[in-house]
Amino acid sequence: MIDPLFWLGFSILLVAVSLAAVLMAAIPALQEIARAARSVEKLADTLSRELPPTLEAIRLTGMEISDLTDDVSEGVKSAGVAAKQVEQSVVSAKTQAKKVQTTTRSVFSGVKAAWKTFTRSQTSPSPSVGRRSAATPLPPSQGTALDVRDRAIAPSHRASESKREIAERRNAEASHSDSEVYWSGDEAE
Repeated sequence: MIDPLFWLGFSILLVAVSLAAVLMAAIPALQEIARAARSVEKLADTLSRELPPTLEAIRLTGMEISDLTDDVSEGVKSAGVAAKQVEQSVVSAKTQAKKVQTTTRSVFSGVKAAWKTFTRSQTSPSPSVGRRSAATPLPPSQGTALDVRDRAIAPSHRASESKREIAERRNAEASHSDSEVYWSGDEAE
């Protein structure tokens, strides 16, 4: 019977040696696990201190970006409005330039017609029967009738005029009627 007791004691000894070996091998592993736990604890502590301000900064940055986006879109809209205003100003300036050009042509044609009339009256001994003096202007309704009568009275004089003189006279008459329209429009205002 000694034999079974021996084997029982020997097996208990082997179990004790194996447990000692396992504990010896487990101690460094447990130490590493303790170090890792301390590192995780420090990381969690750092995150709990640093993460909220970082998240707040990210939120504020997002709000600033959205504000800047709104400002840029408003700037683009105002630039579009300014471009339209500039375009309208350019169109208005072109229109006014055309009006000035038309008025200048009218004045120039009127002066030219007056000069021709003046030089004709200086060269001819007596004015035509159907013509009125420049001191008494005619209303527009009588002016057209006078032009018709003038054409009927002096066909021989018209035949001697060159095509260029006829075109200049027609332009002067048209610009004279245009200037009367402009003047009457200015007086109404």
